[in-house]
Amino acid sequence: MKYLERTFSSNETCLLDLTAKGIEDLIPQVIDRMIGSGLLPAEERDNVIEVFLEREKVISTAIGNAVAVPHCYLESLIEPHIVFVRLKHGINLGAPDGTPTQYFFFLLGPTGRAVEHLDTLSLIARAMSDGEFRYELHEARNPLALRAALAHSFARTAKPSEEEEKHAAEMAPASGLGDGVRKDLKRRLAHYKADFLDGLHPKSISSTLFLLFACLAPAITFGGIMAEETGNHIGAVEMIAASAFCGIVYALFSGQPLIILGGTGPLLVFTAILYSICEDYDIPFLPAYAWVGLWSAAFLLILSVTNASNLMRYFTRFTDEIFAALISVIFIHSSVKALAAVVVNVYSEESRDHDAALVPLLLAMGTFYLATNMTAFRRSRYLHPKIREFFADFGPSISMGVMLAIALFWFHDVAYETLPAPDSFRPTLEGRPWLINVFDAPVIVWFGSIVPALLVTVLVYMDQNITARLVNSPDHKLTKGEAYHFDLGLLAFLIGACSLFGLPWLVAATVRSLNHVRSLATMEVVGAPGGESRERIIHVRENRVTGFAIHLLIGCSLLLLPYLNEIPMAILYGLFLFMGVVSMKGNQLFERLSLWIMDTLLYPRNHYTQRVPHWTMHLFTLIQLVCLTVLLVVKVSPVGILFPLFIALLVPIRLLLNRFFAAEHLAALDADEVPDDEEDQW
Repeated sequence: MKYLERTFSSNETCLLDLTAKGIEDLIPQVIDRMIGSGLLPAEERDNVIEVFLEREKVISTAIGNAVAVPHCYLESLIEPHIVFVRLKHGINLGAPDGTPTQYFFFLLGPTGRAVEHLDTLSLIARAMSDGEFRYELHEARNPLALRAALAHSFARTAKPSEEEEKHAAEMAPASGLGDGVRKDLKRRLAHYKADFLDGLHPKSISSTLFLLFACLAPAITFGGIMAEETGNHIGAVEMIAASAFCGIVYALFSGQPLIILGGTGPLLVFTAILYSICEDYDIPFLPAYAWVGLWSAAFLLILSVTNASNLMRYFTRFTDEIFAALISVIFIHSSVKALAAVVVNVYSEESRDHDAALVPLLLAMGTFYLATNMTAFRRSRYLHPKIREFFADFGPSISMGVMLAIALFWFHDVAYETLPAPDSFRPTLEGRPWLINVFDAPVIVWFGSIVPALLVTVLVYMDQNITARLVNSPDHKLTKGEAYHFDLGLLAFLIGACSLFGLPWLVAATVRSLNHVRSLATMEVVGAPGGESRERIIHVRENRVTGFAIHLLIGCSLLLLPYLNEIPMAILYGLFLFMGVVSMKGNQLFERLSLWIMDTLLYPRNHYTQRVPHWTMHLFTLIQLVCLTVLLVVKVSPVGILFPLFIALLVPIRLLLNRFFAAEHLAALDADEVPDDEEDQW
């Protein structure tokens, strides 16, 4: 430990942002710097360089996780030294995990004192296995910041036993009335100031611009559909207003501000069915809607203070993957269905306009193609790293801007569908007040609405908590803690407020929330034995600024409603397609589905392919696929209102698998996170 602290205390032993094409180019640079700093006698230059290079020829000192530990011990050297080097760009040294090497710890000294570096080597290995430490090394601008990163790493990995016990007690399932809410508040209030400071970063700008359109488009689209289904009682203006109000409140006061609230398909279906029932029995819709919402809010508040979110411990990766896959498929299906409808409508008319069919397809596919490739530009070999990072972060926003410019300047004379935004801020239904008088409903509705409210409660509980589980996945490396109980209670108040003003009920939106996390993430490229590569999250900039800014701008969009009519819907369909495809990444269900048509000799080496027989792995995947198919069928069936109950049935299905699968196989297939021995395989 003392050697590393001494190394991270001086500019002579911390060489940052060097440029090298290979190890043969790097070693002379480092030795010359050491000689210039007086750490090494000049006459030893050639000898030390030769020993380092000979050592690399025998076997590479790259040990994985982007780190290498070149070492040289000679009798002629006087004092042992460690020099830390960070390259601007990683170089390929054949590391066991295939990751380019960017960080080097040069160990050198007299032969008899090599043993002094052994403990240091162990500390380096342990520290570099911590993704947060690698992120802080990458962001550090001076030795002081490097030393702080080292201290943070050992504080995370070597906590005193008393602190571990305190942390375990804090994270234990809540038991007493309101205990969960209290723990959530205590855990998250400690980070409240940091939530704003951490948002002051360029990533927040790119995240805000991307999610602004990703949230505004569904709000208007869902609002337009809801207006048709509810006789204009609730429409696009109400959806935008609810999104802005609830989003701002949630960003400022929730325990997990990375969650994005939004309208969902199941809630839309339920609202349409409720309106139909009110029409059939001549019941005023908005007062009945308000009563259902108020009862639902009361039930959700009860679930919050009684720690009902503890039940989420029975939801495992099995359920999370199916739910996330369901939402991804819905987004992809919705965009493809909308584009297909455009083509069908054009060619069903007597005067067929080929441009009206082709241009929307070009705009949608152009948006999807540009967003996908710009996001992947982070792994490119071209241009400066900061430029690559800029294109990767702002890719979706740039792609939308480019395609909008093309539509306005090149295809302005083509008749295509534009965003159906209203032209002024007012209730969609002419003459209806904003504040709903709940006593306009018959007395029987006051209490009869309890039954539909129970279904809404189940739906909101499932949607909110499953999305929160996905956002708080260990794969995302979040560090500030979760707040299931408190957030459920906050959502209860928001639903109650929206009910009184005739606004739509909002809940955690899975795809938008996961894209929010990814837009704030710092990635590193991880290689695989087969030569493939994938991105792995090492840090997420958890903050409240992006959520607040996104929904503030959504609220401001109410002042620009006439201009939103210029945006082609095809561009938004392309964005929906991009969001659906991107959210599929990292979902092991889709990864295991791809193995069905892959040569078994070329299977990737990971924890489940190495520990689980292939037929067992494929059977587990098949069961998940069947469950996903059933959910998709139920969602579009006449019993779609019971959709949340079918999601809840995934829990007993998962418990039944314990009888048919070996415990060690389920542990690998259903692991919450990648096992340590895979991360630290080197």
